[in-house]
Amino acid sequence: MSIRVVIADDQGLIRAGFRSLIDSAPDMCVVGEAANGQEAVDLIRSARADVVVMDIRMPELDGLGATRLICADEDLAGVRVLILTTFELDEYVLEAVEAGASGFLGKSVDPEQLVQAIRTLAAGDALLSPKATRALISRYASTDAAGPTDALDSTLLPALTDREREVVALVAQGLTNDDIAERLFVSPLTAKTHVNRAMMKVGARDRAQLVVIAYQSGLIRPGTAPRR
Repeated sequence: MSIRVVIADDQGLIRAGFRSLIDSAPDMCVVGEAANGQEAVDLIRSARADVVVMDIRMPELDGLGATRLICADEDLAGVRVLILTTFELDEYVLEAVEAGASGFLGKSVDPEQLVQAIRTLAAGDALLSPKATRALISRYASTDAAGPTDALDSTLLPALTDREREVVALVAQGLTNDDIAERLFVSPLTAKTHVNRAMMKVGARDRAQLVVIAYQSGLIRPGTAPRR
């Protein structure tokens, strides 16, 4: 089955370029285009999209607002949002992930990287560019967002095994499953299993939200080892 993609961007030329690229992939197709966030939300509901490629700065309703609406709608639980923007700013990365986006890339990515990112999200995984991951970590390092909350400490941390906490800490540092496997001397499949179990235990929708939870819970702080 083809991956059904919606493109949301206020510039028609950019939408046309993305459509041409995505439609050229054998396993995906564009099922609609939107010029603003509200159009995107309405279109996703009617077109049964799997992934939406979402710009941030759009009129009427921006990409972050549209992402919040999509991720808060139980009927759209299977839709994954890929934020694709020229503005890879720290606050945008944090807001995008907290709004529910599963991916964040700059528009400077290569065409094949964009296509692969859509596949990654459609498969249920999350994707942050290395720059976005660094921005997210930096944001938590410089604000009170890195501080733990009692509610998260008491309900989330005890549910994880020591190995799962170690794996989550590595995810929060931006490591891939292959990187984690190499670091811990295990197979990539084992690393992925640990990540998936941790996400299930803490109620993380995907890898991106797991990073947020790792910092919000106090499991890890930038530059420190994971808490036990």
